[in-house]
Amino acid sequence: MKNEVHTLNSNDSGIIYIVATPIGNMEDVTFRAIRILGEVDFVACEDTRTTKKLLNHYNINTKTISYHQHSGLQKIEKIVQDVLGGKSVAVVTDAGTPGISDPGNLLVNNAIKEGIKVVSVPGASALSSIISVSGIDMQKFVFLAFPPHKKGRNKFFQELLDYKYPVVYYDSPYRVLKNLEIFRKLGGDNKQIIVGRELTKMFEEVIRGNIKEVIQYFSDNKDKVRGEFSLIVY
Repeated sequence: MKNEVHTLNSNDSGIIYIVATPIGNMEDVTFRAIRILGEVDFVACEDTRTTKKLLNHYNINTKTISYHQHSGLQKIEKIVQDVLGGKSVAVVTDAGTPGISDPGNLLVNNAIKEGIKVVSVPGASALSSIISVSGIDMQKFVFLAFPPHKKGRNKFFQELLDYKYPVVYYDSPYRVLKNLEIFRKLGGDNKQIIVGRELTKMFEEVIRGNIKEVIQYFSDNKDKVRGEFSLIVY
């Protein structure tokens, strides 16, 4: 389907492609994603500098614009109007699949209201990556994205304790140990944890154990408290 990007809707608008990009390893991108990124009129990026590294790696020269969690409605409206005018756009985040833990859903929601066709170009995701190597029953699970930075953090982990299904969430190297300590103090001693660190990257690591064991591991290996974390609590 070489003409996929140029197939217009009945109202002659363009298409918004939600494109998954690598979460670390540059090879974790589909042939279709590379083609779409090269054929659209522009790419809406969480961080243009990060996306440029991917585009340059695959010799793609498509124009990029910034679109992230701090972008206002004016930026969303501008993208929507460009697509209504016939342009097609690929929406990407710094890593993984847009719309899971970022503002991509706001743009998609506005596009749907305008009758714009929105197409998923699936691929890498930290969520599916940690689930695939979990080794536990994940037919039903809860996804909570990132814990609050400050206000509401205790409530977040208190609610996590109450779920009867495994819970997946993301965390940053700046807060992961502190958050695990909070969770332990709230009653998480009987929980098992799977921690994915630097998934798909050179220093990828998956740590498994109860919460005390995981905290002890990272306390003893503070040099490994870096990169993004994906966690499953069960």
